[in-house]
Amino acid sequence: MKKYSIPSAVVLLITIVGLFSFNNPDERYFEITKNLDIFATLFKEVNAYYVDEVNPNKLIKTGIDAMLASLDPYTNYIPEDDIEDYRTMTTGQYGGIGAIIGHRNDKNVIMMPYEGFPAHKAGLKIGDEILKVNDVDVTGKNTSDISQLLKGQANTKLEVTIQRYGENKTRKIEIMREKITIDNVPYYGKVTNDVGYIKLSDFTTGAGKEVKKALDQLKKDGATKIILDLRNNPGGLLNEAVNVSNVFIQQGSEVVSTKGKVTDWNKTYKALNQPADTEIPLAVLTSRRSASAAEIVSGVIQDYDRGVLVGEKTFGKGLVQATRPLTYNSQLKITTAKYYIPSGRCIQAINYSQRNEDGSAGVVPDSLKSEFSTNNGRKVYDGGGVDPDDEVEPAIPAPITISLMSKGLLFEYALLYHHNHEKIADARDFKLTDEEYSEFKEWLKDKDYDYTTKVEKTIEALTKFAKTEKYYDNIKSEIADLESKVAHNKEKDLVEFADEVKSVLEDRIVEQYYLMRGNFESAFDDDVQLQKAIEVLHNNQEYNSLLAVSPN
Repeated sequence: MKKYSIPSAVVLLITIVGLFSFNNPDERYFEITKNLDIFATLFKEVNAYYVDEVNPNKLIKTGIDAMLASLDPYTNYIPEDDIEDYRTMTTGQYGGIGAIIGHRNDKNVIMMPYEGFPAHKAGLKIGDEILKVNDVDVTGKNTSDISQLLKGQANTKLEVTIQRYGENKTRKIEIMREKITIDNVPYYGKVTNDVGYIKLSDFTTGAGKEVKKALDQLKKDGATKIILDLRNNPGGLLNEAVNVSNVFIQQGSEVVSTKGKVTDWNKTYKALNQPADTEIPLAVLTSRRSASAAEIVSGVIQDYDRGVLVGEKTFGKGLVQATRPLTYNSQLKITTAKYYIPSGRCIQAINYSQRNEDGSAGVVPDSLKSEFSTNNGRKVYDGGGVDPDDEVEPAIPAPITISLMSKGLLFEYALLYHHNHEKIADARDFKLTDEEYSEFKEWLKDKDYDYTTKVEKTIEALTKFAKTEKYYDNIKSEIADLESKVAHNKEKDLVEFADEVKSVLEDRIVEQYYLMRGNFESAFDDDVQLQKAIEVLHNNQEYNSLLAVSPN
């Protein structure tokens, strides 16, 4: 019989059992001891007798992950191998080349080199296919593995072998890694003569300072109104949520309080610094993917009636996590409290089953919500997420646009366009001509971009159920009529949705020339939520009415 191979996690569990056995435990501690004992002996039996060899580390991690998943989605075990990734996520810093890589058309390519960082300075461009990192062939590898190869200690060299679009020969490019600090504010600028725009994508160290710096510069450039874009911001550090809020609210104002099981950890966070501006008209853009710290800021702005929220209901994550050290350099990220914004409401979704497909807060019955009030007396509610003052749904792309994007054809054509055109107009002014769009349609003729619309899928499902339940013969003529009416035609869709397809293609082309800046500026005109925020800021009556108490 083979010998037992017990990993450190099980040794730790057995040690805990031993410690408990020396106490005089109450019923709760007896149950803990009993179940830890069962777990340890169960693992030994599986390890000894299971038909195939088991990986102790993998098996234990699976058990730990399943146990923590039964609590909430944010309490996680972080093994030693993942500590660096976690540190990058919370600090925004890592050693590497400063580029986003992705998978397009069965190739691993540079998706975006950050301006001023090693990849950009070494000459890497969007679309460069990565073939080797040093002497390691990375064709066929997943992007996370390649990312790990590209990362490393600052001031160390690596060599990347690439294939550039339109070239026959490969290139070898030497890059010196640097300490990369990802900006929390990847872009700021004016969207009109008087409206400044600040995109806040994360809440890592320095977020508050970056927002203040952007605001100060925009005001110097003539902005008298501000849009703070928190859409798709996943959150981050709690103290940075306080610092960002502090940019717009009075010193000493309460921002957020935390309440949990360990009462000594309960705390109220206030704005500690002098604000940058408490008067400038402010619109905050929110989406279903605005979470955690982003929800604190948007909730604070709403509770103090400091500005208007435009967009969608936020994600609904009102839980605070702390990291606790474990043995062997691993850590536990554990939910320790719920946070409450100034009105007293907690924006945490009531339970995790009431979620949309993307994980955001689902519909919560009014009977389960509690009513709160803003400074002006406006009614606001808890129950999951922060509701916008002016709800604006984002534009949903047509099926043909989604197909062209998902199959990488817009990206590929942008590479071709960039290869054939040395320069283009400024990012906000560039437009494809009708002739150029016709050339794009011609290029697509031998490309595979077929798709099935949701309506077509629904008819397929209806047909299946009708046959199963013996109704098909009675309604087959109606189904056939529906199929003929909704059957899509790719060439026809390229004409019917030309404005939309052209707009997205223009975005992909512009980023080839202007990188991250172009990525933002090219999309401004077609951003319905951004345009609504501009409209509200330019209409004093509408702006003030959104912040006023609604008549009963």
